[in-house]
Amino acid sequence: MVLALDIGGTKLAAGLVHPLDGTFARIVTALTPAGDAGRVWRAVGSLIGRCLAGTEDAPAAVAIGCPGPIDVDAGTVSPVNIRAWRDFPLRDRMAELTGVPVRLANDAICAALGEYRWGAGRGVSSMLGIVVSTGVGGGMILDGTVYAGPTGNAGNIGHAIADPEGEPCPCGARGCVETIASGPAMVRRARVGGWDAPPTATAADLAHAAELGDGAAVSAFADAARALAVAIVSASALADLDMVVIGGGVSGAGELILRPIAEQCRRYAGMAFIRRTRVTPGILPRPTAGLLGAASLATADTPRRGRPAEPPRTGRR
Repeated sequence: MVLALDIGGTKLAAGLVHPLDGTFARIVTALTPAGDAGRVWRAVGSLIGRCLAGTEDAPAAVAIGCPGPIDVDAGTVSPVNIRAWRDFPLRDRMAELTGVPVRLANDAICAALGEYRWGAGRGVSSMLGIVVSTGVGGGMILDGTVYAGPTGNAGNIGHAIADPEGEPCPCGARGCVETIASGPAMVRRARVGGWDAPPTATAADLAHAAELGDGAAVSAFADAARALAVAIVSASALADLDMVVIGGGVSGAGELILRPIAEQCRRYAGMAFIRRTRVTPGILPRPTAGLLGAASLATADTPRRGRPAEPPRTGRR
């Protein structure tokens, strides 16, 4: 089995995965703590301990999906949405902790590969997977092969520019998709627009307000959909995509976000090869897609097609 990790700005997940058939022996989760680099690392170590507790054999490898930017050669990560980690030596720390080979990749690339092999992307040749959550990430499968680029950061659609005169982004640019379409960005923009909500309000609360007709909430979702559609149409123009699969916590808003994305894509797409790109929600539950994709990368560089015909199972074997 492979020990797979999905590291996010809000949540951490670890799973013991059988990568060839897409089944799990165990999945455990935890919240990503605020604080310094050591505190985040200790939370990851504690999660691994819980995941491996009671297992008889060490995993064959560790596979990590982590937000970017990452440096695959150096094995370091500097996630935009985990500010405590800057040039953090995640691969080497994990190798020291576990004593087995470690594969590091962008978390959105892992999620895209999970959906490609086991979820909504089965049967297509080229797809873009987008994760809309605390941040906005992306990963590409081109002609049946994961494309991560020379540094491991290809497909990072959250930092494509949707509004050149827009808000500054923590990445150093301005008007990134993530400044408009991530969960925290949508909440922040809705507050500016007049949404009256408690300080602890989340994107799920914003979705509920939009369903009830709150104008500022509806506007925040419309802005997010427009930014995502601009990025999707641009990516399809560049890569001639068969499909775009949207996952992550914000995608849980369903048609509230997916319908306007589709409408805006139809508005912006001109040429027939761009209009043919299908936009669809992911079908794998969180954090299954990212864990499966990470485990697949740990065992092969090229994704395999085919079964299982049903979504992956969880639970002990």
